[in-house]
Amino acid sequence: MALGEEPTAGGAEEAEDDTLTRGAALEAFGESVETRALLGRLRAVHGDRAAREVAEERFRVIMDKYQEQPHLLDPHLEWMVDLLLDAVRDGTSAPALVHLAFKFLYIITKVRGYKTFLRLFPHEVADVWPVLDMFASQNPKDHETWETRYMLLLWLSVICLIPFDFSRLDGDLLTQPEQTRVPVMDRILQIAESYLVVSDKARDAAAVLVSKFITRPDVKQRKMPAFLDWSLRTLARSSFRTIEGVITMDGMLQALAQIFKHGKREDCLPYAATVLECLDRCRLPESSQTLLRRLGIKLVQRLGLTFLRPRVAAWRYQRGCRSLAANLQLRTQGQSVQEPHDATADRDEEYDIPEGVESVIGQLLVGLKDRDTVVRWSAAKGVGRMAGRLPRELADDVVGSVLDCFSFQETDSSWHGGCLALAELGRRGLLLPSRLAGVVTVILKALTYDQKRGACSVGANVRDAACYVCWAFARAYEPQELRPFVAQVASALVVAAVFDRDVNCRRAASAAFQENVGRQGTFPHGIDILTTADYFAVGNRSNCYLVISVFIAGFPEYTKPMIDHLVTMKINHWDGAIRELSAKALHNLTQQAPDYSATHVLPRLLSMTLSPDLHTRHGAILACAEVTHALYRLAAQEDRPVTDYLDEKEVQGLKQIQPQLCDRQAYRGLGGELMRQAVCVLIEKLSLSKMPFRGDAVTDGWQWLIDDTLRRLHLVSGHARQQIKDAAVSALAALCREYYSTEQGQADPVVQESLLERYLAELRSPEEMTRCGFSSALGALPGFLLRGRVRQVLAGLRAVTHTSPEDVSFAESRRDGLKAIARVCKTVGVRADGPAEEAVCREDLSQTFSALLGCMGDYTTDSRGDVGAWVREAAMTSLMDLMLLVTQSQPALLEAHVCERVMCCVAQQASEKIDRFRARAAQVFLTLLHFDGPPVPHVPHREELEKLFPRSDVASVNWNAPSQAFPRVTRLLGLPTYRYHVLLGLAVSVGGLTESTVRHSTQSLFEYMKGIQRDPQALESFSGTLLQVFEDNLLNDRVSVPLLKTLDQMLANGCFDVFTWEENHPFCVKLLALCKEELAKSKDVQKLRSGVAVFCGMVQFCGDVRRKVLLQLLLLLCHPFPLIRKTTASQVYETLLTYSDVVGADVLGEVMAVLSDTAWDADLPAVRGQRNRLCDLLGVPRPQLVAKPGAR
Repeated sequence: MALGEEPTAGGAEEAEDDTLTRGAALEAFGESVETRALLGRLRAVHGDRAAREVAEERFRVIMDKYQEQPHLLDPHLEWMVDLLLDAVRDGTSAPALVHLAFKFLYIITKVRGYKTFLRLFPHEVADVWPVLDMFASQNPKDHETWETRYMLLLWLSVICLIPFDFSRLDGDLLTQPEQTRVPVMDRILQIAESYLVVSDKARDAAAVLVSKFITRPDVKQRKMPAFLDWSLRTLARSSFRTIEGVITMDGMLQALAQIFKHGKREDCLPYAATVLECLDRCRLPESSQTLLRRLGIKLVQRLGLTFLRPRVAAWRYQRGCRSLAANLQLRTQGQSVQEPHDATADRDEEYDIPEGVESVIGQLLVGLKDRDTVVRWSAAKGVGRMAGRLPRELADDVVGSVLDCFSFQETDSSWHGGCLALAELGRRGLLLPSRLAGVVTVILKALTYDQKRGACSVGANVRDAACYVCWAFARAYEPQELRPFVAQVASALVVAAVFDRDVNCRRAASAAFQENVGRQGTFPHGIDILTTADYFAVGNRSNCYLVISVFIAGFPEYTKPMIDHLVTMKINHWDGAIRELSAKALHNLTQQAPDYSATHVLPRLLSMTLSPDLHTRHGAILACAEVTHALYRLAAQEDRPVTDYLDEKEVQGLKQIQPQLCDRQAYRGLGGELMRQAVCVLIEKLSLSKMPFRGDAVTDGWQWLIDDTLRRLHLVSGHARQQIKDAAVSALAALCREYYSTEQGQADPVVQESLLERYLAELRSPEEMTRCGFSSALGALPGFLLRGRVRQVLAGLRAVTHTSPEDVSFAESRRDGLKAIARVCKTVGVRADGPAEEAVCREDLSQTFSALLGCMGDYTTDSRGDVGAWVREAAMTSLMDLMLLVTQSQPALLEAHVCERVMCCVAQQASEKIDRFRARAAQVFLTLLHFDGPPVPHVPHREELEKLFPRSDVASVNWNAPSQAFPRVTRLLGLPTYRYHVLLGLAVSVGGLTESTVRHSTQSLFEYMKGIQRDPQALESFSGTLLQVFEDNLLNDRVSVPLLKTLDQMLANGCFDVFTWEENHPFCVKLLALCKEELAKSKDVQKLRSGVAVFCGMVQFCGDVRRKVLLQLLLLLCHPFPLIRKTTASQVYETLLTYSDVVGADVLGEVMAVLSDTAWDADLPAVRGQRNRLCDLLGVPRPQLVAKPGAR
């Protein structure tokens, strides 16, 4: 827990990232001129490492801006490439310049992509030999220049496309046997093969080179068989269990996949079966390397496409024509848009399917179940491509196999892969309308797929993919094809868009719903729903559950599906926040379907309250409470009892929930926390619903549960404690108001006596959390239970707020006690002359103010930090509430000294260091100042305050920000009444640790001091107050240590220069005495170092006080701590340099030499001699050793 923060209630809704996507914000490449200049300077900067790195980083920053809109670079790519290649092709360029140019080329490629970039490389015959020669100078093991090798390989892959036989480039190679030149074709192949096994990114470019080179007409006949043989042998020898094997296999698989992708089918077909057989032996699905499995799937699908002839399936479903004009013409005529059936293609359906196809499809189906998304996505695309080349019957078998992925025996990976494959098949028109009924069934299940795994669940990716399927179907099918499924799909998408736990799934469902509304036009109330549940609106989960759901449920087509989904899927969700939101959503939706909720929903929920599953019980009890309360509110609008909606069985079911859970001992253990919280909510809602249980024994059980819960709060885990306490207190308040009053509105004396005696006794419990719970409970009691016992209750609560040595660490109980006091006072009111037991009287009011003001000084700290800040915040808020209450009802009871003390204490808090509490104090201060209903009496300096803090400051100033708060707070230093307390708070801030707080508080204080330098009276008054603060907080390290730092800052900045003109000014004399008393016998290093700095600052004062200050510094030169001795010597040295008149010119050099040359961290006897020498030089008497009492 952060320092100074109050514990928050557990189970709060998880904050969701709702950051808006930036989108296309740029319109053009705006750094064209700068980039041209930057590239032009490369020749000048490449030799200077610093300048080279600056240029590279700047170019990288410019390019990275266009990662999302790389097309904006297209008009400028050509001149950028030309500038960089000019440096590369220049034979006089140094190797460092060449590498730098290639590095810049790589940065461009990274942003724009190598495929777009390839066409910009020069690819003439004249470029072949220079590029090959550059390869000769490359070292594949040099990790500093891999960008050069990567770009050279890409350049060579473009050169390989020149339409000339490579043998023509060999010249007279065969006629001059004495020369050892290697043919160009062999050199390129050697380069490609050598770089396919390197560990850097050059391996990817080598695969591209292979695909362009091997598939050339003049190369494939001579080199393809040998290369494939080499690659398969290399692949077979490699193992994915070693790093070297993974690198090698990656290069081989990339090369093979690129060859079978870009090569002609007739060239690759003779080798496809062999490659597939070798790939099967590699057993890549067993590898833990995602990249290898993805490349394996990629290669498998390319082999499958090689086995099958390229063809467009005549049987595929097509929406629309290839002609836009034909589409528009048919649309205007209201006709269905279908391409004419190709009878010729039907005759091509009958042909033999190669044997390898079955193996390929089997591997692709296995790939759909892979544990990594990229592998599943590649397999899904492969399934779509393969099915497009199969006959109708076989393709239908593939669809059936894909549907087999949607079994609850399968993992979430299988479901996700199946959804991706269905989307791909539908997008390609390979999922015929006859299959839609079965597909829609599994997609509806996938939209709500959620499987619990330990403390969380899996399935978000499945739901997201199911939304993608719905999106793809909207684009693929005519409206009449999907019309039978509109109601189911629309309801499922709405439910996912509103109630899914994950924001990406809600947004995916919203996008799919929008696509269906636009493309299909058949979704009920589509436009109305989209305007409310758009992509951005569904980003906030609470807004979805509690606001958007109510609007959508207003359309009858969606009401029951939404309610049923909450009851079936969300009430038993593993996430407690979802269960709580679902219960609240059911409360809101009950108003749309009250009869359905009463007759169908509530009975189902009651049956779930006894479920063996903890989460189901918890959600069902919360939902029962919310639905019942919603039905009560509907009945109350017609002046009817809630029992008009509920039959006797349901009433008895609600009544028996708590006793049955008690009999089953469901309140024990970890699950007991959830059950206690849920049943407390149930008690509250049933009480608010005025259920007919007055005088029934069930209320005694409810009371027992509330008391037992409050008594056992210390056994509850920290994150859930606040939520359970709040639920119990709210339940108690509702229970008392409904069932503990007589018909005349009076309290039952027996119940009142018993309840208050128990609760007041628990306030003295040795457990802090028990005190917290029963303090809050007393504060929540209705007025009729408090009347007659007000004084006793207030006395008990004041005792809780009192700090004693035994309970000094009970900050949370004091906080809750203060809040309870304010609530009790507001409940019973204030009367000047009324009975003391009926309302807050004058005497009780005085004691209450005293208790609240006493807690304003609570600065308790423990391992959590400044826990006293919780108490101070509660005291501030309670003081504000009480003062406003008295001002409105009995202003005569407010005494001037009380108002003054309240305003001063709040002003002190407004000047302290913790931002949140400073802002709260400022809010309280301004509220009391500007309250006008009627104005708070006796506010000191009201007129001046209203000028310093106009009403506009209440809303316009961010008091959390030190830069805005401290300049305004320091204005109070000019008002005598507030000066002491504001200075006390400022001293802690100026001497604090937080950089922003220290900086702005110091600046504000110095600005104030600068303004009073010419006002001797104001300066004397300020200095006197400062000394009084010091004197009152002697040996109080919370104040004295930062105060010493503050004094050091003020002395160093000349805030008291006026006093240096007068010898032995009273300010410096008293300050010296206070510092001596504060540092005496101290072992706090931080305090001692701050004291040394103050003493050094006081050297500037003239008179006898200077000699006394020097004596203190010389004493510290022999302090037992070596660090203090060294610090003192260093600071005295700097001081003597600053104030040259302190030491005579004749001895100054010797004094400085002793201070600088002495090893002050040496043994004390040696140090003491040097210290005594300084005493003689400075004219200060040597300190005398004092024998310890009892020493001989």
